[in-house]
Amino acid sequence: MKKWAYPLAILTLIAFLVLRVTYQTEAVQKFDSKMANLLLGNKFIDIFHYIGEPKFVVGVAIVLIAYLSWKVKNYRGMVLVLLTFAAGTVLNHLLKTWVQRPRPEIEDQLTSFSFPSGHSMSGLLYLFTVAYLLSEGSTKARKTQLWIGAVILTALIGMSRVAGERHFASDVLAGWSIGFTWFVICVIWYERRKRIFDNIKEKRK
Repeated sequence: MKKWAYPLAILTLIAFLVLRVTYQTEAVQKFDSKMANLLLGNKFIDIFHYIGEPKFVVGVAIVLIAYLSWKVKNYRGMVLVLLTFAAGTVLNHLLKTWVQRPRPEIEDQLTSFSFPSGHSMSGLLYLFTVAYLLSEGSTKARKTQLWIGAVILTALIGMSRVAGERHFASDVLAGWSIGFTWFVICVIWYERRKRIFDNIKEKRK
C-alpha cells in the first residue's frame, strides 16, 4: 500500500468523528439539504444502489474467496476479505446502534438507523478490497484501471443513497470515512502477515 494511505486513514477517522459530533448542527444540515436537492430523484445514480446491496456484496465475496482459494492460493487474502466484508458490516451495525440517527422522513423508509451509511461503507470496503487483491502482481496500467473503477463505483453507490432518500449526505461521507480507515487497518494486518511469511520462507532457503 502507498505510504500516503496511512496518514489519510487517520484523517478519515478524524473526519468520521467530527461528523459524529456535528451531524445535528445547522451547518451539516444545510450541507445535507443542498446535496439532497442536487441528487434527489436522479434515476441514473439511484440505480447504483443495487451493487451496494448486501446480497450483491455477499455474492462478490463468495466469488472472490473462490478465486483466492483455487486460482491463486492466497489464503491470507481470504482472511482479508472476511475482515473487510464481514467484520466491516458488523462494525457498521455497531456504529449505527451507537449513534442512532434516524433516516430521512419518507414513506416506506427503512427501519434501521442512518449513520453511517452501510451501502457507502461496505461499497468502499468490498470495491477497494477487490481492487487491492486483483492489482497484486498486475501492471501499472491494470492497477490504475482497477482503482479508478473502484473509486468511481464507490462514489456512485454513496450518492445513490442520497438520490433515493435513504440517507443524508453526511451519512454517506461518514460511511466512506470510516470505511477507508477500516480498509487500511485490514491491509496493514495483511501486509504485515505477508512480510512475516516471506521472511520465514527466506530463512528456510
